[in-house]
Amino acid sequence: MKINEVKCKTALSKSNLPGLDYSLNPYRGCQHSCAYCYVPNVLRINREKWGGFVDIKTNIPNILSKELKKKKPGVVGISTVTDPYQPVEKKYKLTRYCLEQLLLHDFPICIQTKSDLILRDVDIISRFSNSEILVSIATLNDDERRILEPNSSSIQKRLNILEDFSKNGIKTSVFFGPVYPTIKKQEIEEIIKTFYEKDVDEIIIDKMNFKPGILQNIIDSNYYPFSDKNYEKFYNEIRDNIIKNCKKYNLKITDAF
Repeated sequence: MKINEVKCKTALSKSNLPGLDYSLNPYRGCQHSCAYCYVPNVLRINREKWGGFVDIKTNIPNILSKELKKKKPGVVGISTVTDPYQPVEKKYKLTRYCLEQLLLHDFPICIQTKSDLILRDVDIISRFSNSEILVSIATLNDDERRILEPNSSSIQKRLNILEDFSKNGIKTSVFFGPVYPTIKKQEIEEIIKTFYEKDVDEIIIDKMNFKPGILQNIIDSNYYPFSDKNYEKFYNEIRDNIIKNCKKYNLKITDAF
């Protein structure tokens, strides 16, 4: 893993994602190395290099501090093209330092992560007037998680995030995506019930995005062979089942995009 300390010129970027006004990415690159990640396509980074480097934006808290004095208040998504709590955060703490600046102006925040390192910051996150934790959980099968999301926190640790933040009165949601092509309809109720028991406020669902190179990357990860040709039909059937079970457990459900 190549770690590069760099300087950035801006901290907050305008976001076109639903419910977000700004995006904040303290890092460029991600150590989680998820096989299905489409960020390399978005940032135009060679997929073979993705997962092998992280750029550390060492000055981003200072840049953010200056921008917040001028920006109109709005929801800040942390992060949108990297995980703000990937392993390097333990050393550099850029996400925490940025949170401290955001708290000074009490900007609403929405943090998406696959890492239980976020539990370190429950003290500061709980002080925001408006905060949401969005935990990505695409499967309850940790063996499959190890294949497609090799360097991320276990599923149980992610469920612990939901439980701990809910107990602290913080809004918690699940990003249920991308739906794994091996999930069976009869498994959906158990999955939704598990989220329900963690007292989540909302479930956001998403399908796999087969941008160039992603299918081959998944196959190269020794994941069970499948064809993307039938995935759309499969996903629509699973989506219907998810919606049905969310209604059963009175859970709000939203399509990601």
